[in-house]
Amino acid sequence: MDDATQIKEMIKKARIAQQKIEDYDQAGVDALVKVMAKVIYDNAEELARDAIDETGMGVYEDKVLKNKAKSKVIWNNLKDKKSVGIIDRDEEKGLLYLAKPMGVIGCVAPTTNPTVTTMCNSMFAIKGRNAIVIAPHPRAKNVSLKTVRLMKAEIAKLGGPEDILQCIEKPSIPLTKELMKSVDVLIATGGPGMVISAYSSGKPSYGVGPGNVQSIIDRGINYNAAAEKVITGRKFDNGIICSGEQSVIAPADEYDAVIDAFKANGAFYVDDQAVVDKFRSSLFEDGHINKDAVGQSVSRLAELAGVEVPEGTKVILLRSNDQDDDLLRKEKMFPVLVTFKYDSFDEAIAIAKKNLMIEGAGHTTSVHSDNDAHIEAAGIALPISRLVVNAPSSTTAGGSLYNGFAPTTTLGCGSWGNNSISENLDYKHMINISRIGYAKMDKKVPTDDEIWA
Repeated sequence: MDDATQIKEMIKKARIAQQKIEDYDQAGVDALVKVMAKVIYDNAEELARDAIDETGMGVYEDKVLKNKAKSKVIWNNLKDKKSVGIIDRDEEKGLLYLAKPMGVIGCVAPTTNPTVTTMCNSMFAIKGRNAIVIAPHPRAKNVSLKTVRLMKAEIAKLGGPEDILQCIEKPSIPLTKELMKSVDVLIATGGPGMVISAYSSGKPSYGVGPGNVQSIIDRGINYNAAAEKVITGRKFDNGIICSGEQSVIAPADEYDAVIDAFKANGAFYVDDQAVVDKFRSSLFEDGHINKDAVGQSVSRLAELAGVEVPEGTKVILLRSNDQDDDLLRKEKMFPVLVTFKYDSFDEAIAIAKKNLMIEGAGHTTSVHSDNDAHIEAAGIALPISRLVVNAPSSTTAGGSLYNGFAPTTTLGCGSWGNNSISENLDYKHMINISRIGYAKMDKKVPTDDEIWA
């Protein structure tokens, strides 16, 4: 069967299944979404091991935590949201809002996050009474397919249509491109090339931009607490999370104290530029991330650089050469941070902005501060879609039980990152909304003089 025929058959099955789920009420939809999340939660360990074995990236314990946390927090966020029929009324404006499905959703899943991205986007799609077809990364096809099969089995137990959720079993670039132009809406989570291809497909698309989370450390805070949070975020899953911290921007007059706090929490700090050069040249090749370093452990990164690091080191902390073209200013998909010094908080913001404009514009920045004016100044000045305050970015920017960000695995970067949304992808992006407008003839309307006053 050729690529076009294979995708055509999958889309045909998806449309039949979608027509069946379109008649579900809210309780029926939510029952499906719940079991999809619960089966990933219940199989978190097995799926984490499968992902490690197949992709060779990340940390088993972190993947277990990610499987459990994401399934739990996404379901917790979705369970009380309306996505069927009348979802809102605005009596004052005379408006009624009705949710409608979009149809068949296509999802391109990344090798860095094959389980929870597949789960997350499938939950969003079915919450909106859509069907979804997953195009897994070839290097993570088995764990992605297993994830889909587990969810399909739970859907079947509730009598749900079997083909509401499908996965390409032998993925390839031609198959993925064929899927892109065949679905009604596309979610593309992956590299820049994949996102550009999605936006060029002629279909409404949600993509992501690269992450390069700048971490600003303000004066007068508990540096130990800040260091612990930044390191927790940076080392999570060996740094393959797009919302993981990438830098430490610290006050010059407190720089040594900040670095000491990082050392005390497991960072290996390198100030010697000759040694920094060894890491830089091994972590990047021809200006791009060395694929053999992605998602690897500190010990493996040290081996690649030919540098010895103490046993038990959690992250590598490299002092930037402060040159505008320093490759360490870019996204680093491994447990490595780069450090900068600033005099004024405005300078800290300027350093963060410079790095974001090199790579990562529109994504995320984190700030560790007790100064609301500084926090708001950073939020106003930086080209970002989210500012994480006093928390590990990698585990909270995508939503958590402790903040208001929508729980997701797809983080939009707005026009800065060439994306269509500047927020976390959510179920609301998977529904069309019809509006019924009633004329309010008794409404007091302003006179022309009042309008132009």
